[in-house]
Amino acid sequence: MRLPLILLATIALSSATPAAAPREPAIVRVRLDTPYGPIVLALDARHAPRTVANFMGYVDDGRFDGMSFYRSARNRSAPTYGFIQGGIRTDARRILPSFPLETTAMTGLRHVDGTISMARRAEAGSAGGNFFITVGAMPSMDAKGDYPGYAAFGHVVSGMPVVKRILALPTGGGMGGQLLLKPIRLVAARRLTGTPHPTGLVKPWLVKTTDRKAN
Repeated sequence: MRLPLILLATIALSSATPAAAPREPAIVRVRLDTPYGPIVLALDARHAPRTVANFMGYVDDGRFDGMSFYRSARNRSAPTYGFIQGGIRTDARRILPSFPLETTAMTGLRHVDGTISMARRAEAGSAGGNFFITVGAMPSMDAKGDYPGYAAFGHVVSGMPVVKRILALPTGGGMGGQLLLKPIRLVAARRLTGTPHPTGLVKPWLVKTTDRKAN
């Protein structure tokens, strides 16, 4: 049984053209810190360079810091399997320019247990600052025929108990009742290998505003 498609509201950016993606090591490791413990990822920059470059733009800019895991999509017939979803959700202040979809047919990667992949809207090139991590194999998310699927770009190397704990949390509300009733804070996302490459783009969420009373 195929789980519902991952639908996210991705907000359009200004017409600024992003710089060329920086060169990364073949495998880039990233640690996602949560209140339940860390999740360590190995991202495959050799096979999915554009997708990894996009994700690392968010990491190196600190755009994921303070965000959350907000969705748990459990398989109805086997609720210990499914995926958790996190990222910037619809925070327009943090979103980076869109990029072309790197399908599993292009990269050779697959949605196996512990895969990290990009969430998107129905449009193939609409992925941005939201991602999901699978618990159990999900071949329905791989490209097949005219179906582009989703952009797998790495896997969990430690912290799957944390992923499974988030998957088991109570849900309700939107996204077919899959929103976590209490989102789990993504405290920080930190690069463990390679050199940071901040995008240099403005970070409006860091700008503090003060209310001034009229004299």
